[in-house]
Amino acid sequence: MKICFLLFGVCVLLGSCSIPDSTSPRMLGGSSQTLIYLGCKAVSENEVEFTFSRPVSVKNVSFYPDISVESIENGDNVRIKFTQNIEPGKLITADLLAEDEKKNTINVLVSFKARNNRMPQLVINELCTEYANAAAGRKAEFIEFKILSNGNLGAMRVIIIGNSNNAKYTVYEFPSVEVKKDDYVVLHLRTYDPSSKDELGSNLSESGGINSSPTARDFWIPGTTKLLHKTAFVYVQDQDDKVMTAVMICEKPDQMWPKDYFEQAATFLFMQNAWSSSDGISYRPIDAVPSAGTTNTRTICRDESRENTNSAADWYITATSSATPGSPNNPKRFLN
Repeated sequence: MKICFLLFGVCVLLGSCSIPDSTSPRMLGGSSQTLIYLGCKAVSENEVEFTFSRPVSVKNVSFYPDISVESIENGDNVRIKFTQNIEPGKLITADLLAEDEKKNTINVLVSFKARNNRMPQLVINELCTEYANAAAGRKAEFIEFKILSNGNLGAMRVIIIGNSNNAKYTVYEFPSVEVKKDDYVVLHLRTYDPSSKDELGSNLSESGGINSSPTARDFWIPGTTKLLHKTAFVYVQDQDDKVMTAVMICEKPDQMWPKDYFEQAATFLFMQNAWSSSDGISYRPIDAVPSAGTTNTRTICRDESRENTNSAADWYITATSSATPGSPNNPKRFLN
């Protein structure tokens, strides 16, 4: 029996095989004895592991870009070691053919991100939740990050939980880019201007587009779908699904969460020590940053002058026309 799974464009991360439902591996033939591919993960800077429902032997494997293989360890967990370390967070495509003891074969075509052991410490520093169709052009929502240590952004995931049809949505996964302590990174949540470019090299003034910064690193999400609302949770996860930074915002903090998944997400962020409440035990809208006063120029900003407490106390809404994408926040300019 030959079973073939073709998984195009699927990004599988360490600790979480994040495969969309529409392309998830399926058991063919309806038998419990069917050989099934379960996922892959980068386990080190020069190793990747493929998991199957029972032991297999690799008959053939290739990678794109081309990577030399040093050794293959067969079994239900197939571990492949490369002859060299791979660039942190680099996108790799694997084409693997494996066979079990009954001569059943399975072909897997899958993409994964190389292991990044140099992710920097960072914080979400500013949020713009509102779109504007200004005379000078269309202005997209954005998320600004402040980098707290040297490192590489590769494979860091930005997740938004919002009040749309997508309860949890990975909006962006950073490419392999080196950053330094005190850098600012702006993730623009829509793309309208063709001059808007991801700044992957040393030229930080390469990108056009409204709100791009000549001194910060700009990235752009393709398309024009609204991704960030006034009631939302935004956080960043590493390849082990650890939350690195988070913020909860709520338009109506005196009411209940509008959807059940907000309460579930709040519990998750509290358990990860990524957000804290006033009483230390509950996960209420009142513990989120109030966002009702935000506009496309009144953004939600972290007070960079105070110690980070992972709570609403760290945040304020700027005064009109005081948004600072890619620049230090100014806590003296706040909304009265």
